[in-house]
Amino acid sequence: MLKKATTASIKTTVSKPAPLFSRLGALLLVIGMVVTFFISQLIGVYIAGKMVLPATKNATMGDIFFFGSNDGTVVSLSIIIGCVLLVAVSALLIRVRGGNVRKYLALQPFSWSVGIGMLGLLLIFMIGSQALTYLLNESPLVFVDPLYQSVSSVWLLIFAMVIVAPIYEELIFRGLLWSAIAEQFSNVANAEHRGAIVASLVTSVIFAVIHLQYGIYEIGTIVVLALIFCYARIKSGSLVLPMLLHVVNNGAAMAQYLAEIS
Repeated sequence: MLKKATTASIKTTVSKPAPLFSRLGALLLVIGMVVTFFISQLIGVYIAGKMVLPATKNATMGDIFFFGSNDGTVVSLSIIIGCVLLVAVSALLIRVRGGNVRKYLALQPFSWSVGIGMLGLLLIFMIGSQALTYLLNESPLVFVDPLYQSVSSVWLLIFAMVIVAPIYEELIFRGLLWSAIAEQFSNVANAEHRGAIVASLVTSVIFAVIHLQYGIYEIGTIVVLALIFCYARIKSGSLVLPMLLHVVNNGAAMAQYLAEIS
């Protein structure tokens, strides 16, 4: 009996590993990564602006930020640069804490049946969102106009906004931050679902709010979209599925935008 009890105790301990981040650490991580998110964008715009914008030798930093933020080529390159920086920072933080990057970020295969089901849910959301947008006469992609008109190649803009942006946004919000918040409940009895719910709500609201280019209506829509991505992460146990769904969503939005202006 003693041997069985000891074995059970060991199994319980193994099944519930200690969180990678403490509660204070998770709070600081959320704040720090949001700040890092914006800093990476500024760094990206500055580097890309120095590379692309004419007559930057005598331009001030403010001039580079102002003109670069409205230049499609600069913004596209800044998204790529920001992605590299954020992926590196995220991986470094996990490794410093002694975690496994692939496991902590849930970078693993998922069931195709789950993927098809989540794709169906996303399509229902997209159709409903588009119908509501039409009824309310909203124009959520109006911010793309100056970027499209000034980009050197529309394919660069498509690559940055449809492929690159979803990768690093999912890696941060449904990856690093979601895991850091959800794991705070890992050692609480029968509270795994609570951790997933709290992590999903917190990261979805933050994810929506940081999209400063949108209005209130669009931010509300993004919250719902982010919750769908969180549900895909929970249902599949993989971050790859939310990434793919995010790419599909952005790709559909970009395709619609291009169709409207052509």
